[in-house]
Amino acid sequence: VNLTARQARRLSARWRRAERRVRDLDEAVARLGTWRDEWQTRREIARAVSGHGPILVGPWLSEVGYEVLYWVPFLRWVQAEHRVDPARFVIVTRGGASLWYEGLGTRRVEIFEQMTPDAFAAGNARRSAQGRGTVKQFDVEAMDEEVLARARRQADVPDASVLHPSLMYRLFQQFWLGHRAPGMLERHTRYQCLSGAAGRLADGSLAGLPELPSGYVAVKFYTAASLPPTEEGHALVNTLVRALAARWPVVTLDTGFALDDHADYGVADAGRIVSLRGHLRPADNLAVQTAVIARARAFVGTCGSLAWLAPLLGVETTAVYTDARFLHGHLQVARRAYQAAGAARFSPLDLSALGPLGLTLAASPGLPAGTGTSS
Repeated sequence: VNLTARQARRLSARWRRAERRVRDLDEAVARLGTWRDEWQTRREIARAVSGHGPILVGPWLSEVGYEVLYWVPFLRWVQAEHRVDPARFVIVTRGGASLWYEGLGTRRVEIFEQMTPDAFAAGNARRSAQGRGTVKQFDVEAMDEEVLARARRQADVPDASVLHPSLMYRLFQQFWLGHRAPGMLERHTRYQCLSGAAGRLADGSLAGLPELPSGYVAVKFYTAASLPPTEEGHALVNTLVRALAARWPVVTLDTGFALDDHADYGVADAGRIVSLRGHLRPADNLAVQTAVIARARAFVGTCGSLAWLAPLLGVETTAVYTDARFLHGHLQVARRAYQAAGAARFSPLDLSALGPLGLTLAASPGLPAGTGTSS
């Protein structure tokens, strides 16, 4: 019996070792597949920027957050790694966001000069439905081709090559899935502050806006996975904004545009709260919002989108969320990037942490009941 037990233990140990070896082999095969895919993507990038002719960069059709935190830094890496003359780049984006591509050439194609916001939103919805169910540009879809064809005509570059966002999405996909270390992303990005971005906007660009008060806080709250449109979320956001307004003037960057599935939170009006709703045009709304943020004493808003941009403009930022499930990787990237670039302070604020601690946002002195902050 003892001999049989020893044999069983040995067989069990051998089986466990064999299982570990199989798992290790599976993981090694998966890593090899990832490295092969990344190598092939880097080869495609090199081919896209080879030669001496113009390069259409884009079109960028998806979220602002990914454009700021990944796409533009990726382009800076491409330009440096392959020693591409920035004059070859023709940036294709929307809403005046070309302002963020500082140092990456001077030629721009504005998508909202080619199509209406409604057509843009409808095309993106079709692209999402026909593709992977996401607005992220993992593939070149019909809408991409349509925008590129118009960009070729507008910029008079019929034979330009294309550096498409799908190359970046494919290169970084395994990082976003948690299968690659941060070092992989850092090797393929270059972060820098946009010190001259807002300065290049003439004061006339803000002429159509209401008068902006001195020393204001810029605020942009919109619905997102990180800040879902719940009744509690609306109450927290309105209370937080009114509490800010008790100390400083507030300018809310509501656009009123329905360009994607992110809707403005719709902060209630108050005497010290100025809204940009109704004063922005699609063709330059992101450029104007950038200028408003750059002139602010601070930025407070949903963790995502322009909250990733504000620190690079030298503006202290509080990024608010209630659900961090889709944020952890991005927060890690942001912290490391801002530190490397010498950006302004970036402070994530998890409002969901208040409840378990028995804390609430409550009335501040001088404000109506139900508004302000305290504990």
